[in-house]
Amino acid sequence: MGVCAATRRVRRAAACGLLLAGALLAGCQTPVRLMPTPVVFRNADVDPFERAGYRVTGTEVPVLYATNRGAVIEWPEPVLTIFPGSTLRMGVADVRIGDGTLDWETLHRLSTSEDPGERPIVRLERLEQMAVLAPGTGAEDSPDVRAFLAVVDQAIAASRNSELLVYVHGSNNTVPRAAAQAAQLRHFTGRRMVVLSLMWPSAGSLLRYLTDVYNAAASVEPFAQLIELLAEHTRASRIDVLAYSAGAQVASPGLAALGIGRAGESRAELRRRLRLGQVYFAAPDIDTRRFVDDLGRYIDLADRVSVAANLNDSVLRVAALVHRASRAGRPDPTELDAEQTEFLVEASQRMEFDLIKVDPNDIPNLPPGSHAFWYDDPWVSGDLLGLLLLRAEPQRRGLEAQTTPRGARYWTFPADFDRRVTRLFAEARPGEGR
Repeated sequence: MGVCAATRRVRRAAACGLLLAGALLAGCQTPVRLMPTPVVFRNADVDPFERAGYRVTGTEVPVLYATNRGAVIEWPEPVLTIFPGSTLRMGVADVRIGDGTLDWETLHRLSTSEDPGERPIVRLERLEQMAVLAPGTGAEDSPDVRAFLAVVDQAIAASRNSELLVYVHGSNNTVPRAAAQAAQLRHFTGRRMVVLSLMWPSAGSLLRYLTDVYNAAASVEPFAQLIELLAEHTRASRIDVLAYSAGAQVASPGLAALGIGRAGESRAELRRRLRLGQVYFAAPDIDTRRFVDDLGRYIDLADRVSVAANLNDSVLRVAALVHRASRAGRPDPTELDAEQTEFLVEASQRMEFDLIKVDPNDIPNLPPGSHAFWYDDPWVSGDLLGLLLLRAEPQRRGLEAQTTPRGARYWTFPADFDRRVTRLFAEARPGEGR
């Protein structure tokens, strides 16, 4: 037994070492720089900032945040730890693109062209904590929580888009990185979409991946609590969710928990109450079987569920070794039983579930093992914006349908995808809102 246990420890250590190497190859490093301009905004036909208004242009891109990280200092600015806490802290993250000398004209040019110049750093300047929601309490029990939710509503009212996007980051993540990624999402929607970053307590170290797995599990209930809070106490027309990598270990079971609903509540009533819009999993690092089981518990509650997967993903290849099971972002269909397979086929054909194959052979300049493709690649980010801003189904965005031998439908990027999706945006004029 001792030899076997030692062997398992050696194998796991080796797998974690490979995970480190794979993540480095995927480019998961700080500082965060402005992502490449999505393909839909790379020419003069579509300017996402055309009607943003002077109040939201500039290099400052504040985003909302919520976190279940414990804190050693609360005020005036919280000092957060890597340990899960029992409370939700909420507020505004003040994020700036550039070092303070960057002007809006330059940022606008970098955000609407293929400018080859070095991308500016996106940095968190400070967290403005507004409220703390203790376990077992609701918004009605806290004036500070109500004040924060009023700020959410004010941001939505001032936006050209009435939806609220909740971003759930991946592992090896820090608070500044989580805020910066959320700010990039807001920026490249033309500042028209309100974004809230759920900063679950990632340890921020490639060597502490297993700590992140534990902390992600401890963040499932806070995620569900946050979605319930936003649904009940804000005016968001839809609540969208974007979960990246290990963020799927928070969002997938969290959505499944929400799918239980309240006693006596019908599915139609639950759907109306939660108002879930687009749910998008980018390179989801979660057990494939667990993901499919979770999906069955909430798929009827969301407008659409999408999974973007690179089957050559180098990070998820090693994550599968660590967990001894394939990941939903690099699935092994043979792991699914007959019932799960039948459900997945039905979901892809007759329900609003889309599996998007991010194939480096189809997409120009995409690194073969890319894990961060949803923001690193202009084609994939352009497709994502077509979903979030225009609520366009895959075919309308320019993707092409394919079918697996088992009958599941999936979507691929055709050779002229860039022209297709750019034409969609030019015709839709997203700068005018919807």
